[in-house]
Amino acid sequence: MGIEREIKLALPSGQVDAALRLIGTRAGAPGRALRLENIYFDTPALTLARAKSALRLRRTPDGWLQTFKTVGVAQNGLHARHEWEMPVAGEALEIETLLHECDESGVATALSDAATNLIALFRTDFTRTLWTLEVDGAQVEAAVDQGEITAEVNGEARSAPICEIELELKRGDDAALHTLAAELAKALPGLAPDDISKAQRGYKLREG
Repeated sequence: MGIEREIKLALPSGQVDAALRLIGTRAGAPGRALRLENIYFDTPALTLARAKSALRLRRTPDGWLQTFKTVGVAQNGLHARHEWEMPVAGEALEIETLLHECDESGVATALSDAATNLIALFRTDFTRTLWTLEVDGAQVEAAVDQGEITAEVNGEARSAPICEIELELKRGDDAALHTLAAELAKALPGLAPDDISKAQRGYKLREG
């Protein structure tokens, strides 16, 4: 298990090109673009959401990953949450492996209770452009995400755009995240902290 610490920033769509140039200039190299396709699962009764957790199956260029996260704490765009992530053989969850790794009793119980009734609830599919930056002696992974959240509810197709910057701390102190966020906000009008995760937005989309 790890503790994921990141700042999420809502990016106005008109500022995407400027953000890509700005971060690329700071990194001294173009970003690496990845296509990420994600399916989120829960029970019809939303067992995992009630336990403040989320379960995701992700297709990456290198294969499939399953991820189980707690909602954690979010304030001024800074998210801190437990995360368990591991590769899987294909487009299928391996719940027993997750349960073996999950060492938080409350959310592990919720996952165990949900296991036999899981259904696909919504998708988040996006292109992620990545850089690794050095900020005040810390290492930060900066990502610009562009895509959409989609869900089908009672035969109705629903969607919402994804356009955001994520700054994830890989090594060092949280202060580096705030320093970089402030630097980007100064140069990108309309950039704003976002306390709502993609998973939470997916649930809200289903709720209408």
